[in-house]
Amino acid sequence: MSGILYFVPTPVGNLEDMTFRAVKVLKEVDYILCEDTRTSGVLLKHYEISKPLKSYHLHNEHQTTDKVVQDLENGQNIAIITDAGTPGISDPGYLLAKACADKNLEMTCLPGATAFVPALVVSGLPTNEFLFAGFLPQKKGRQTKLKQLAEEKKTIVLYESPHKINTTLEQIKEFFGEETKVSLSREISKKFEETKRGTINELIEFSKSKTLKGEIVLIVNNGL
Repeated sequence: MSGILYFVPTPVGNLEDMTFRAVKVLKEVDYILCEDTRTSGVLLKHYEISKPLKSYHLHNEHQTTDKVVQDLENGQNIAIITDAGTPGISDPGYLLAKACADKNLEMTCLPGATAFVPALVVSGLPTNEFLFAGFLPQKKGRQTKLKQLAEEKKTIVLYESPHKINTTLEQIKEFFGEETKVSLSREISKKFEETKRGTINELIEFSKSKTLKGEIVLIVNNGL
């Protein structure tokens, strides 16, 4: 009988956002896949979870996936976590999910923390329809992607890093127009959590007026 793969969300900031079920699953599996053993080690120590940790990240997931699938086929129960949030959402996990689906292996994704849902809810922008676009391409295809998104009628969800936020906001203005409304959330669930809402020009002014830290979620709506 094959084992079960558990996708377990971990807190994006506040450790108290861990669910009872997530802790229970992590204590019961045979081992845990994680991006960074040091980062995950802090979380596991906090919840007194002592299970073997194995590295599984963007740079080794191709090489590691087959071994994980083999362990599942041999009856081991395995959890995958990331440094923060839900595995597979702009983080490692998709390749493993596809491999398990191809083999018809059992998978369960626990509900829990993810960065974009809180940012979307407090944005004040339409939430009835939205498009999750994750991180924009670094270089190749970036402008093409922005042109495509600018034609989108749904609210758009983007992830961005602090050192690229000014450039991204300027590009949103260029491709989406000056009437575009934007909500910027950062440090979600942490002590210095902050959300700024306004027009794209107001967000550019805000971003340039201070040094933003922490991962950033942009909610964009150009009112088409």
